[in-house]
This record gives sequence, structure tokens and C-alpha cells, in this order.
Amino acid sequence: MTQWRFIDTGTGPAAWNMAVDEALLEEVGRSGVPVFRLYGWERALSFGRFSKPQECLDLRRVEETGIGCVRRPSGGGVLVHGDDLSYALILPRERERGVRENYRRLCGFLLRFYGMLGLRPGFAGERGAGGAAVCLAGREPDDILIGGRKMGGNAQRYASGALLQHGTIPLSFENEFFAPLFRGESGLEKAATLSNLGVDMTRAALAERVFDAFVQTFGTIPPREVLSPEEEARARELQQSKYSRREWTFDGKQTVAQA
Repeated sequence: MTQWRFIDTGTGPAAWNMAVDEALLEEVGRSGVPVFRLYGWERALSFGRFSKPQECLDLRRVEETGIGCVRRPSGGGVLVHGDDLSYALILPRERERGVRENYRRLCGFLLRFYGMLGLRPGFAGERGAGGAAVCLAGREPDDILIGGRKMGGNAQRYASGALLQHGTIPLSFENEFFAPLFRGESGLEKAATLSNLGVDMTRAALAERVFDAFVQTFGTIPPREVLSPEEEARARELQQSKYSRREWTFDGKQTVAQA
């Protein structure tokens, strides 16, 4: 049985959240010990690795709000954050499995989690017409749907001999705050949240349910840990040298060499 580590880093700023995911990705590549992480966000926007946020967002308005913005190390479109619970699964790359097979296998704990809440989730399949620059406005075959509505977003990154899959579980959306920041459709009105599906639970209670779903899906009970001093130091370095920099966030350009 594979022994995982479990780390709940709580709510943090956008640049810190993505820096921690990358620092853990590097560590798993070295150690081979997989990590299950839970975390929350201060109000923010995140962009996929190859996104062009200026094409779908009014960046002047975004900057006027003062909210955090960050480019994720993974793919996908623009996501809104604030009242959501995010996860990261980081594990050594299993080369015998294809990308899609890995993705669906790892999403199994999410399907179980939603089922534990009395919901009926499933993959979009043929109902997935294609992606979009705005995550919630698009629908791909492997997106999770509940009641015909897209539920959050999930994406992967392979690097350093390891696989990172992270994603978000939206509790609710601040539509009135976020929708005006988009040049076109935000997708917020049509997307699913736990709130509009009738689930009324605290973040702490939901985090426990997510943990239980992970244990049942992967057959292991990971010890609850914190970041090691080395992991925290590397995350601080990445936060300053990469994820807090405008060149990376808005243009996708990495100006400082990374380990």
C-alpha cells in the first residue's frame, strides 16, 4: 500500500498557493512519496499555464480591485477563487498510464466526495463540446458535471519526474464581484457550486469529507503533516521569483531560472 502525506495549508494568497504546489511537485520528484494537499484561497483569479488573460479579462478593472492574480503551473482557463476548497494530488509519474486514464483515475475521489454529499456527479463525455479561455464557460469530455452543470475545474502538470493534479471545489461564487471583470461570458451563472446544489456545510466539515473520500478511494490513511522547512523555503523562493512576478502572471514568461 502506498503511503501518502496529507497537508492542509489553510487559506493563502494566490502566489503562495501555486508556489507550494510547485515546491511539492519538485519534492515528490526527488523523494517518490506522494502528497495530498488541501488549501483555500484569498479572493483571486488564476490563469492556466498557456492562458492569455488579457483576451477575456478587463485587466484594468482587475487591477483596480487589488485582488490576487496568478498563473498556474498547469493548463486550463481562467478560474475565480475565494469561497472554494482546492486540492492537489502529487505523485510519481506512472508512465504505463495515459494522461486521460491518470486524470480520470485521480478524479475518482472527487466523484466519491460529491456522492457522499448526496449528489450525482459524472464526466461530461459526449456533452463536452470543447474548452474555452474561461474555465467555467467551457466544457470538455473529462469535466465533472452535476445536474448538467460544470463543477469546478481540474488540471495536470508533469514535471520533475512527477505528476501534479490540482483543482477546485466551489462552495459559492461572488458573481456580482467577478462577472464584471470578464470581457464576455464568465460562466459563473451556469456553473455548479455546492451552495446552489443545496449543500450547506463549513469549509472544515467539507475538508473532512474530502479527506474521507480520499481514504476510501486510495485505500490509505495519510498522516497529517505540515510543510517541511525545506519545502516552505523553496515555496517562498518560488513565490518571490516566479509566482509574484507580472512577467509570469500576465505573460507566462519565466525570467528567473528555476531549480
